Amino acid sequence: MRELLFNNVTIIGVGLLGASCALALKGRGLCGTVCGYGRKEANLRQAKDRGIIDEYSLEIRKACEHADLVILSTPVGSFKKIVREIRDVLKKNTLITDVGSVKGHLVKELEELMPEGVRYVGSHPIAGSDRSGIGNARADLFDGVSCIVTPSACSEKNAVQQITTLWESCGANVEIMDPMRHDEIYAAVSHLPHLIAYALVNTVDDSNAEYLKYAGPGFKDTTRIALSSPEMWRDISLLNRNNLIALIERFGNNLDIIASMIRNADAEGLEHEFSKARTLREKC
Repeated sequence: MRELLFNNVTIIGVGLLGASCALALKGRGLCGTVCGYGRKEANLRQAKDRGIIDEYSLEIRKACEHADLVILSTPVGSFKKIVREIRDVLKKNTLITDVGSVKGHLVKELEELMPEGVRYVGSHPIAGSDRSGIGNARADLFDGVSCIVTPSACSEKNAVQQITTLWESCGANVEIMDPMRHDEIYAAVSHLPHLIAYALVNTVDDSNAEYLKYAGPGFKDTTRIALSSPEMWRDISLLNRNNLIALIERFGNNLDIIASMIRNADAEGLEHEFSKARTLREKC
């Protein structure tokens, strides 16, 4: 039988990622009990009835008081508020991590909120989906995916190793990365595309909402991520604002180039731009 990594795990936010974490940990025998906390008791009760969690509490402090590991799986904008609420009930040597897609300055801010003896190491499993909720949770969600672990210069080596082992044991391929570099990269390959998808759908609506009923697979594939949680992407956008503003301006410049080529009937230039993008996309 595999040795337990943690006796008591608390998952704050039992949605797609939080529930999938619970299923992966329990299914692989990596923990003893999993306690869930969330805003909606009906969702928590369903998670317990389905065996995703072992118990739940509607009181966040009570949910965390016996935890060896706390996983933050709520919108990233709520992380600091949550830590402030639970910090004085956490046991010594409790480990805190998260599944958020923004790190950067947030890592330092969370570390500064940790009480003595409690350690925080950020993590970001690249396993999200536009389909949220426990109905879409899977024990194998993290199999073969990348998981970025973002320690700081202040992180304890043992804590970083524990979080690395956690995700590797759940099936992920772990890469250690500086928190600031993480935000630069994911602003470009994740955050900006989501903003563009939202803007694209709204642009069609600005033209004529009835056009949407004629959308084919191309439009639906391109804008699939616009189905993602507005609350989650609100927080991501604001917390990674500097990187995103720079990228939005760069994206606007590229659109201006294409618009100029169309305006000037520059067929050769358009084909060059499209071919360049196609070649780059084939390497993904």
